Amino acid sequence: MSRAAPTAQGSAFGVHARLLGMAVMWGASWPAGRALALAMPPLAASAWRFSIAVVLLLAWLRWHLGRWPALTRRQWAGLALAGAVGVFGYSALFMMALQRVEASRAAVVVTTNPVFTTLFAAWLFKERFNALIALGLALAVGGAATVLTQGAPWKVLAGDIGAGEWLLLGCIATWSGYSLMGKRLMVGIDSLTATALTATVGCALLWTAALAFEGPVPVARAIAALSGSGWFALVFLSVGSTVLAYAWYYRGIEALGAGVASSYISLVPVFGVASSVAVLGERLDSSLVVGGALALAGVVVANRARQ
Repeated sequence: MSRAAPTAQGSAFGVHARLLGMAVMWGASWPAGRALALAMPPLAASAWRFSIAVVLLLAWLRWHLGRWPALTRRQWAGLALAGAVGVFGYSALFMMALQRVEASRAAVVVTTNPVFTTLFAAWLFKERFNALIALGLALAVGGAATVLTQGAPWKVLAGDIGAGEWLLLGCIATWSGYSLMGKRLMVGIDSLTATALTATVGCALLWTAALAFEGPVPVARAIAALSGSGWFALVFLSVGSTVLAYAWYYRGIEALGAGVASSYISLVPVFGVASSVAVLGERLDSSLVVGGALALAGVVVANRARQ
C-alpha cells in the first residue's frame, strides 16, 4: 500500500506536467508562427506545416485504432466542412494576421475563443448561459478589444482597426464555427479521428490555395530558402504545437477529465505573451498587460461558470 501511493502521485504529476507543457507549446506557437509568417508566403507556410502534422496524425490514428475508421457519408461531410472552416480558414487567417500583428497581441485576442464559442452555443443551441458566463464574456471582450486597439477599445465599435486586427477577428469566427460544427456534424466521432481527418482536409485545401494564389514557383523557392530558425519554427508548429501538445491534452482529458485539462488552456495567453517578448523582443506595454489580464480573467470566469 505504501508503495502504490507514490506511483499514483508520480503518474498524476506526469499528466499535469504534460498539460503544462501543452500550454507552453500552444503559447509558443504564436512567436513561432510570426517568425514563419515573415519568412514564407502565409498559405505556403500553413500548407507545409499541416503536411508534416497530417503524416504524424494519420500514423497515430492508425496505431491508436488498429484500423482506419469507418464513417458514414454524413460524418465525412461534417469532417470536410469542419476541415474547411477550422483548419483551412483558421490557419490561413492565422498566418496572414501574424504578418501584420505582433504575436503577443494575437495570442491574447485569439485565446478568448472558448468564451465566444460559449456565447454562440447558448444563442444557437440554447446551451447553459448564466450571469457568471456573461461576466466572463464581458471581461474577455473588453480585454481583447483593449489589446487589439492598443488601449483604445472604442475603436472596435467604430470599425477603426487595421487589416491584421480584422484577420484576428476572423480567426475567432472560424474557430468558433469549427467548435460549434463539432456539436452537430461530428457526432459519434472521437476527438483523435476528428483532428486527424479535419487536418487532412484542411491541408489539401491549403495546398490548393497556396498553388493557386501564391504560385508553385514562389512556394518551392520559399521552402528551399528557409533558414535554420525558419525550419525550427516550421517543425515546432507541426510536431510540437499541433501533434505533441494535442497528444498531451488528449492524455490529460483521459486521466483527469475535460474540466481539469481545459483549465490549462487559460495559461496559453500568458505563455504566448512571455515567449513573444523573450524570443521576438516584442514590447510589453500597459494596454497589453491590462487587456491581457482582463481577457485571461474572462476566460477563467467563463470556464468555471460553464463547469
